[in-house]
Amino acid sequence: MRTLRLAAAAAALALSAPAAASDKDWDTASTIGAVALGAWAVGVPAATGDARGALQSGLSVGAAYAVSTGLKEAFPETRPDGSDNRSFPSGHTAASFAAAASIYERRGPGDGIPAFALASFVGLARVEAHKHHWYDVVAGAGIGTASGLLLTHPLAEKRVALVPWVDSTGGGATVDFAF
Repeated sequence: MRTLRLAAAAAALALSAPAAASDKDWDTASTIGAVALGAWAVGVPAATGDARGALQSGLSVGAAYAVSTGLKEAFPETRPDGSDNRSFPSGHTAASFAAAASIYERRGPGDGIPAFALASFVGLARVEAHKHHWYDVVAGAGIGTASGLLLTHPLAEKRVALVPWVDSTGGGATVDFAF
């Protein structure tokens, strides 16, 4: 039921934006969506005592933002609105998809799918605000998703296990490390 409510809220947000919304409205909506995803990705784990999840989400979002900022410097691209040459890739989208991927990895599809829906809205809003070309948003989504998936581990995942064994000639234990 919670998933349905989250999906409905994301859909309502996307569908309630009028076609005649100004660039500033789209820009504001994208910033609100990106901040909300970051707060969700880091805040929910922190509030529920999942310090490792909060740290992993924070690192994922930070890494995505750092990579996108570095690429903006390496590959200057004029924004569609002409405001500057920091269009490629979309940092808002990278951070949003990193947060969504972290939520998906840590909490599962029930929370992850609505998070990806909201991240997609952020990307759409960046294009509609004339801050990014579609390929800036696609690149940001790829960077963010990769960051979230690489730096976040599922909640139930055990990183180290001690496995005892016994056979007809004796016994022992094996330490298993997951990377």
